[in-house]
Amino acid sequence: MSRIAEVERYTKETSIEVQLNIDGTGESQIDTGIGFFDHMLDEFARHGLFDLSVKVDGDLSVDDHHTIEDTGIVIGQAIREAVGDKKGIQRYGSRILPMDEVLVLCAVDLCGRPSFSYEAPFQADKIGEMSTQMVKEFFYAISYSAMMNLHLKVLTEGNDHHMAEAMFKAFGKAVDEATKIDPRITDVLSTKGTI
Repeated sequence: MSRIAEVERYTKETSIEVQLNIDGTGESQIDTGIGFFDHMLDEFARHGLFDLSVKVDGDLSVDDHHTIEDTGIVIGQAIREAVGDKKGIQRYGSRILPMDEVLVLCAVDLCGRPSFSYEAPFQADKIGEMSTQMVKEFFYAISYSAMMNLHLKVLTEGNDHHMAEAMFKAFGKAVDEATKIDPRITDVLSTKGTI
């Protein structure tokens, strides 16, 4: 079973092309025009063991908001498309991930009902050229377009770079776990018969 999605989105603000292989090896080709965001998406792919290609042409002369939010929308759509009917997947995934002094919790449920809970006490306005406010907006966008519950919390705060990186890594690990096929699950993991 091939679990690969290709999603494109073109607006007056952004042009985005994403290819996602859920069953990859962690290879990525990322070009959003925002160096730190590229680094974070590479961490998501590498630690989730997804093959991810992201090409974005955004209105960075305005700011980074549309580029990052719209990329979240498209990656969320790609996750949703790649897992298909969700038969056989574990559905839930979570990770408590340390990065030096920082500790982050991420939990996901690929339930088809979007919900988002987030706590991250960033101190700086930016990390590199990426606004720290956009970390929240990215994950909000991805949770709603993927139709997932997403809980993301910094349990022990510290350096802003470490907090953001731990969040993207933990998210990759949690999504990897949630999308894994378990041969004991012959349908969808729900008493309703659908998710």
